[in-house]
Amino acid sequence: MYEKGGRITREGIRIHEPGDFAGMHAAGQVVAEILDEIGPHVVPGQTTAEIDRIITEMVAARGATSATIGYRGYQHASCISVNHVVCHGIPGPKALKDGDILNIDVTVIVDGWFGDSSRMFVAGTLSRRAERLIQVTHDALMKGIEAVKPGNTFGDVGHAIQSFVEAHRMSVVRDFCGHGLGRVFHAPPNVLHYGRPGREAMLEEGMFFTIEPMVNLGRPETKVLADDWTAVTRDRSLSAQFEHSVGVTADGVDIFTLSPAGRFHPTWR
Repeated sequence: MYEKGGRITREGIRIHEPGDFAGMHAAGQVVAEILDEIGPHVVPGQTTAEIDRIITEMVAARGATSATIGYRGYQHASCISVNHVVCHGIPGPKALKDGDILNIDVTVIVDGWFGDSSRMFVAGTLSRRAERLIQVTHDALMKGIEAVKPGNTFGDVGHAIQSFVEAHRMSVVRDFCGHGLGRVFHAPPNVLHYGRPGREAMLEEGMFFTIEPMVNLGRPETKVLADDWTAVTRDRSLSAQFEHSVGVTADGVDIFTLSPAGRFHPTWR
């Protein structure tokens, strides 16, 4: 069927029009710039609440809107997930310690389009095992993105991520996934970070979605804490995540949330 803004597949996935890519680039670049600029503020002694306050100001300074403030009652412009927190960590008064690793996830709205990205940061000195986890997670995301092209399937994307991670004796979180987006925050499809080649919906030019693998040093199981947001590893092992928003092009993939300053990986310094 067809609706304003493109066709909808039988799986409920919107096929966007060529002109829509510009809107996604604009939103994606705003969130990427914010994540570039927050890096120097991630230091031992800093609180995640202060980091979120700075991000809130950065969003406003760019004339953008936070997609997360007010979303299902959430009251922050970012999710900040430290060490064994897998995702959806709530900013708070606890100070970062030397060697803490953290994922900062920001989503903004620019002219009705959603830009969504997250990346890893380190406060102080990065340990060898945390560095290895972060590198595998980063590379797994890029393996998944490499599998994005018309004619491949979402199962191909998930398999590329899962097989790479498990070859490094780490585990892919199953309880959370990527998602479609565009003029809405969350939409079909669910983008699984594991799977079998050739399975799930076929990729078509004009699909917009996030790929955001969460990788644990230990087992993949998670649990959500009493705040109904914070997800942690059940075995308390370290977890890492990277996220890009992408669009399927005629011959491959367009990454909307590339770092303008080349700071997507935490070792940029």
